[in-house]
Amino acid sequence: MTLQLIAAMFASVSLTSCSNNSTVGNSSATGWKINGKKDGFQYNTNYNGQQTPYGMVEIEGGTFTMGRLQEDVMGEWNNASTQQYVQSFYMDETEVTNMMYTEYLYWIKQVYPTSEPQYRGIYQSALPDTLVWRNKLGFTETLTNTYLRHPAYADYPVVGVSWIQANDFSKWRTDRVNEFALEKAGYLKKNAKTKEAYGEQVFTTDAYLNAPSKSYGGNEEIVYKGVRNKAKDGQKNVYATQSFGLFSAEYRLPTEAEWEYAAGARRDDREYNNVKGRKKYPWGSEDTRTSARKTKGDHLANYKQNRGDYGGIAGWKTDQGGYTSPVKAFPPNDWGLYDMAGNVAEWVADVYRPMVNSEENDINYFRGNVYTKNVIGPDGTVQIVQTNIVYDTLPNGKLRPRTLPGQIEKTVVSESDTFLRTNFNSDNDIAYKDGNYNAPQNTFSYDQNGNVIGEYDAVSKTSLISDQSRVYKGGSWKDRAYWLDPATRRYMDQFVATDFIGFRNAMSKIGGTNKKKKPRG
Repeated sequence: MTLQLIAAMFASVSLTSCSNNSTVGNSSATGWKINGKKDGFQYNTNYNGQQTPYGMVEIEGGTFTMGRLQEDVMGEWNNASTQQYVQSFYMDETEVTNMMYTEYLYWIKQVYPTSEPQYRGIYQSALPDTLVWRNKLGFTETLTNTYLRHPAYADYPVVGVSWIQANDFSKWRTDRVNEFALEKAGYLKKNAKTKEAYGEQVFTTDAYLNAPSKSYGGNEEIVYKGVRNKAKDGQKNVYATQSFGLFSAEYRLPTEAEWEYAAGARRDDREYNNVKGRKKYPWGSEDTRTSARKTKGDHLANYKQNRGDYGGIAGWKTDQGGYTSPVKAFPPNDWGLYDMAGNVAEWVADVYRPMVNSEENDINYFRGNVYTKNVIGPDGTVQIVQTNIVYDTLPNGKLRPRTLPGQIEKTVVSESDTFLRTNFNSDNDIAYKDGNYNAPQNTFSYDQNGNVIGEYDAVSKTSLISDQSRVYKGGSWKDRAYWLDPATRRYMDQFVATDFIGFRNAMSKIGGTNKKKKPRG
């Protein structure tokens, strides 16, 4: 494959940026030719950096003060200030909307049709809980019946989605973006993603990278070994690999540190403990209303202003919504992110603990690591899930597939994987140096007749915090202004959904963050 072909191929992919002015080179290690016209080592030597993914904005990393600098009037003391460093990353400019999420539901229904019993539970596990709108003393049936799917709410943030469901959406998004990139580059049959995918015959990023011959059920008419494009005549005996630079980094929930940094790290905030420069809200003010001459007095976020006041009086809709409002209804913050305060609160990746252990780590802080590895079959290759789907029963009685058909089976790392390591020595670091809290262990099961058996665990329990407690950040349409401060933090069990929590995705930036062409100095 010629270098010009590689450059042309990679330029068509939205996630990379390449130039055509390089020549085929030789290896600095062996002197062998790289990217020869025939067989040989293929590597994208023209890779010129990661482009900002569609719908996201780049957040330049740096040092910031995580936590509250103002007096904690609530007296919770779970957000003491600490200096942290966050590496550069990307974040969705808005929350995931109803339209985005229903596209996900449509794909699941097409690929894993509910008409087949073995797939029925997959679609059910992804459905948002629309009953979150119901209220014992309020009329909300219209929202219950229309909010998710009616086009009037297409650009409103999706709610009723648990932390688990938000993570499943993120994995699906990663696979669809990478599938499209490979199709555009000529490594997958055109439109196979909408016409050929079915059951275990689907594309997943991990499966392709580890066993490309097993993608789409091993169908060679879909998964090409080399570029199949009439306008290009290149290498014919290699699958795409990470060294080609075609694959996107994973879409995921942001960590708590990333979310708080992106919500409130203005230029004045970057000095640790900068009390004078630190402003309370994401728009860089101590007030919730704008002081601009033309819009003076308008609210800058969608939140509960007072008891019984969610959106002002008739003729003067101060925050554009009695409940949620469309995304981009209010001005963005310095990074270009919308609704980092108000509208809906947002799930982040971290497991909740009352304190951030900054003494242990002060870069890319995250609590919630559970380490897994691929299951290797008898033939020495990864195991791909077929139709034998294993479902976990969540504490609220809902079923969730442990792994979807077409994905690689995973297992926790073993003692041999952690032996003599200095950076980690366990497959689960959620409770690292913070112990296990005495939280209820409620169970939900079925008897042989399919009847529900729910058992509440309330004996001698002293805490609601468990390893399933996940942090959510930012105020919502139901919250007072106190919660609009990015430093505030709350938690909820990862399987629970509400009418005021949504989410947005983040993505790590691959490679260095320094854009200078020459070394410093």
